[in-house]
Amino acid sequence: MNTEREKIEFDVVFVGGGPANLAGAIRLMQLAQAQGAALEVALIDKGAEIGSHAVSGAILNPVALQELMPDFREQGFPEEVLVRGDDFYFLTGSKALRLPVVPRYLHNQGFSVVSLARFTRWLGELAENLGVNIFPGFAGSELLFAEDQQTVVGVRTGDKGLGADGQPKGNFEPGIDLMAKVTVLGEGARGSLTKQLEQKLNLHNGRLPQVYETGIKEVIELPDKNYFAAGPANVMHLMGYPLGMDRCGGGFVYEMQANRVAIGFLVGLAYTDCDLDPYDMFIRFKRHPFMANLLDGGRVVEQGARTVSTGGFYTLPKLAVAGGVLVGGCAGFQNTPALKGIHASMKSGMLAAEAISAALAASDFAQARLDYRPLVSASWLEQELYEGRNFAQANNKTGLAKLIHLGAQYLTKGRGLQDPLPLEPDCQALSPATRANVGLEQASAARDFDGVLLVDKLTGVYLSKTMHREDQPCHLIVHDTTLCIERCYPTYGSPCTRFCPASVYEIETDERTGRKRLKLNPANCLHCKTCDIKDPYENITWTCPEGGEGPGYTIV
Repeated sequence: MNTEREKIEFDVVFVGGGPANLAGAIRLMQLAQAQGAALEVALIDKGAEIGSHAVSGAILNPVALQELMPDFREQGFPEEVLVRGDDFYFLTGSKALRLPVVPRYLHNQGFSVVSLARFTRWLGELAENLGVNIFPGFAGSELLFAEDQQTVVGVRTGDKGLGADGQPKGNFEPGIDLMAKVTVLGEGARGSLTKQLEQKLNLHNGRLPQVYETGIKEVIELPDKNYFAAGPANVMHLMGYPLGMDRCGGGFVYEMQANRVAIGFLVGLAYTDCDLDPYDMFIRFKRHPFMANLLDGGRVVEQGARTVSTGGFYTLPKLAVAGGVLVGGCAGFQNTPALKGIHASMKSGMLAAEAISAALAASDFAQARLDYRPLVSASWLEQELYEGRNFAQANNKTGLAKLIHLGAQYLTKGRGLQDPLPLEPDCQALSPATRANVGLEQASAARDFDGVLLVDKLTGVYLSKTMHREDQPCHLIVHDTTLCIERCYPTYGSPCTRFCPASVYEIETDERTGRKRLKLNPANCLHCKTCDIKDPYENITWTCPEGGEGPGYTIV
C-alpha cells in the first residue's frame, strides 16, 4: 500500500510514556531552560492516556525523583502511603513463616507505595507544563532510518482504520512520520521497536541474553478492619508456595489508600515445566490460608499484567546508536534483588537527557556522542545494578544450589561463586511435555472462582478495562500456524494457552475431522509480551495494535 504520509520535525521524540521517558523529557526541558535553548520535543504513547498502560508493584525509591525535582511533594506527588516497615515471609503449603531478617535490598522504610498509572499521569502533566508535546494514542510502528540504514532519524506512528484484511476502511488515517535529531526508545520490557533495533544493529552482541518475569497485579479493596489498618509493617514480600524452590518468583502485598492493597505475583520465565500457568500460580498464592485470611472480605477493583526485564547488569545492551538511545525497562534497567525499577528507569532517562542536551548543543548525533553509558558508570545507578549482576542467574537455579549462590552473592556484594554466571534465553528453558494431554488440562486452582476476590482470566481482562477494535489486523504475528499444531502441541502441549494471562491463545478441535487449530483472541491482549518472550520456537511476534487501544489502567 503506497500511502502519502505527513512529516513533522522535532528535535527529540520520545517513544513510550513510562517513567524513564517522562523523567528524561522533563530533565531535557530543564536543561534547555537553563541554557536558554528552545526545543521542540514530542512524546508518544500507545495508550489512550498517559498511564493507561502502566502497571507495576510499586514501591518507589525517591532518589531519582528527588534529583529531578527536589520539591516533588509540593508539586502534587501522588503517593499512596509511606512505607512504615517490611515483612518477609516464606510460605509452605499451609503455613506462613515470618523470617527474622529482611534482606538489605528489601528495606523500604521511608519509601513510597505508588500506583504507576497515577504516577506516570502526574509526570506527564509536569512534562506538558514544561513544553513537551504529549501525544497519547499513537503507537510507534516503525523506526525510520537514513540511507546508511544505521542512523535513526525518527519514528512512524501506526495507521488507524485498517480492516482485518489490512485494507483501509472509510475512517482510515495513515500514520505520521515524526522526524527527529534524536529518537528515545522507552517502551518498557520487550519493546517492539527496541527488539527490531537490537536485531538490526546487534546491540546485544557480547552481552548475556535478557531474561524476564511475568507479573500479575491486582488492587483489592478490603473491609475497614484489616491487617494493614493497625499493622506495624505495611509492605510484605513472600516466597515459597506455590512455586517452591525450583522456580523463580514470589509475591507481594503493599498497603494503599482507602483500605486498598496492591497484591501481585511474579513468575520467572526461565521455568522448565511446560504446563505451568503463571495465572494459576497467582490464584494458588491468593488461596493460601495466610493470604486468604489477609484478603478476607476483599474484592478485586482492577487487574493488570506485564513482563519485567530482570537480567540486570550483564544483559544491558548498547545504550545508543546514531540518532537514538534506549532507556528504562527496554534497556533492562532494573534493580532485580530490590524488586524495583522505577527509580532506575527514571535515572537512565535523566542521564540520557544530559547526553542528548550535549549532542544538541554540538549538533552531533553520532553514537559516541549520544552514548550515556559513561554517565551511568559514574552514578549510583551502576553501583545498584552491579551488586545485582548475578542475581537473576542464581534465582533461576534450583533447590540447594539456588540458596548457596544467593547466599554467596549476598555476602560478597554480588560476586558470588562465579562472576559472571551464565544465562540462557527464557524461550530455551522449557522441557518437553511428560504426558500427551498436557495441553488439554485445566488449571486445578481455577475451580473455585467467586468473581469477587478470585476472578478468572477473562474477568481479569474486564477489570483491566482492555479494549481493542475487533476488525483490525491481528497484532500478534504467528509466523507458522502449522508448526503450532504439528510440533509445538505434541512436544510442549501448546504452552501459549497457559503462559498468556489473558486467554489470548486457544487450541480448538474440529468436531467433525478431529483436526486441531490455533485460535487467537487478540482483543483480550494485556500487552504483557509474555508470548513474544516464552514461545519455545520464537514463533510469535508481538506488535503494537492500533494506537489508543489495550488496557485502561487507572490505579494498578
